Amino acid sequence: MQVGIYSKLLKEQDIPHVQNLFDALHDEGIHALVYAPYLDTLKQSISFKREAGRLDGYAGLKENPCDFVITLGGDGTMLGATTLVRDSGVPILGINLGRLGFLASIEKSRIREAVRAIARGHFVLEERNLIYLESNIPLFGDLRFALNDFTLLKRDTSSMITIHTYVDGAYLNTYWADGIIVATPTGSTGYSLSCGGPIVFPNSGNFVITPVAPHNLNVRPMVIPDHSVISFEIEGRAENFLCTLDSRFESVTAAHLLAVRKCDFTIKLAQLDNNSFMDTIRNKLAWGTDMRNH
Repeated sequence: MQVGIYSKLLKEQDIPHVQNLFDALHDEGIHALVYAPYLDTLKQSISFKREAGRLDGYAGLKENPCDFVITLGGDGTMLGATTLVRDSGVPILGINLGRLGFLASIEKSRIREAVRAIARGHFVLEERNLIYLESNIPLFGDLRFALNDFTLLKRDTSSMITIHTYVDGAYLNTYWADGIIVATPTGSTGYSLSCGGPIVFPNSGNFVITPVAPHNLNVRPMVIPDHSVISFEIEGRAENFLCTLDSRFESVTAAHLLAVRKCDFTIKLAQLDNNSFMDTIRNKLAWGTDMRNH
């Protein structure tokens, strides 16, 4: 078995946990390929019982297929790993070295348990839909997809922006707001939720359109089928606006005509336990917790 290891940085307090992972992989006879920029940061701090290979991005993953990609970090690290995995079909298993760990659900105390589980096939795969961006002016290179969300936002402290929004070519609404979010079910518990959007079950087949600080009091988040194409025209006093796909961003102008739709491929997330989505939102978001009973 061969796995890829992906992370963005190595914090000093995480060194024992990262060492534990590589020791556990060695004990199970699993070969590791480490994302090249991350491997360079490990050489001074981690002892490899077996030399780790170098994983040079998406092209390297296609040349040297892995059974899993293991991420070390938080949810943002897992979002970054989607740009490595793309349409390869390799499942992502997230070890939480961050804070909430909504997607990266495996705590660092369970690292050895996680390695044993994947070695023995004791895991559950969840398939997640992504959102895909189309633009009349090229954006984001060949990374025009997101697991969580797409957003259009005002820049800095500029005045609110005007976003004319269409669904399948039919006029939906004009949003006067600081921005707009189109979230996948996976992303419904992220930025969209913090702006008042609903929690959506992962396999519900929807997009959530959530305005950011709308100036219209009667404008609320909306759930639509994910077979829809949502398109936008932007206006504002500023010349530039911000467009994001997960944590990646680019500057856009009123000349950009943008549309989002469901991506043609999916991302597979590996879980150790067959925990339901309801278990996750209760445990991670304290959903339904009533302090009066404690």
